[in-house]
This record gives sequence, C-alpha cells and structure tokens, in this order.
Amino acid sequence: MRVLLCEDVAALGWLGDVVEVRTGYARNYLLPQGLAIVPTEANLKALAKEKAKRAEQRKVAKGRLEEVAAAVEGAEAVVAAKANEQGVLFGSVGPREIAANLHEQGFEVTDDVVKLPEHIKQVGTHSVSLKFGTDLTATVSVVVVAKQEEEPKTGEV
Repeated sequence: MRVLLCEDVAALGWLGDVVEVRTGYARNYLLPQGLAIVPTEANLKALAKEKAKRAEQRKVAKGRLEEVAAAVEGAEAVVAAKANEQGVLFGSVGPREIAANLHEQGFEVTDDVVKLPEHIKQVGTHSVSLKFGTDLTATVSVVVVAKQEEEPKTGEV
C-alpha cells in the first residue's frame, strides 16, 4: 500500500515522502497514529511547503553535527573510578560518564552518541567511537584512572 508520510518515521522516510508499506502496517499503525495519509494530489500539494522546510532543517542539523564531530575528533576524556590494585574497576565506566566528561570540556555530546561494545571495566586508555549519524562518526580516547580514596581522619574532634 502506498502512503504519504506526515511525519519523519525512522527507517521508513521523511515527511512528504510517498512510500510503499505493507497494508497492515499502514492500516494499523501509520494511518491511526497520524503518521501517514493516502497520497492524493491535494495532499501532496498541502505537504510540499512543509517538506521543503523540513529538508532545510535536516540540512542545517547535519551541518551542525558535522561541526561537533570535527571538534570532538581526537579529544581525550579522563574518568576517575574506584579500582583495586590490579586495575579492575569496582563497577564500570559507561556512555553516561564519558559523555558527561566531554560535555564538561565544552563538547556537545550526549550519552546516546557514545557507542561502547561493552562497559569499560579496566584502568587504562581506551578508544571509543561516537556515532552522530548513519555516516558521521568520531573517535575519542578515554583514559580511566583509579580514584584516590581519602584517608579517614582519626583523633580530631
């Protein structure tokens, strides 16, 4: 069944695109949710301006992401975590900690762009990729150091 998208739908298309989908998907999800309508000549004309506007917005957003990716490429994030004498962490370092450190350095990075095959569980330097889009990635170096514990004060009142 052919439908005209009224919104951007992930892995399907952008607003204003006419796409071919299975009848059940269109009838049970796209049409009731208001994500798509039947592609008539009037509907195509009605969405033409909005389609051009959204295309320009996507172009600007992609340019902004390219700038952020170029700026963060090769950056170094230093994360402190508790570890034992062998360098094994008590817990792990994940995307949230890495993104927070990069954000503190002034980079516009959120934790959903940090891609780790698994959480970091060792002290040392690790290479981590940041995926900003389907074809837009950057690589940063993450240095995990053992957090120094403060000695408890004794005898002072």
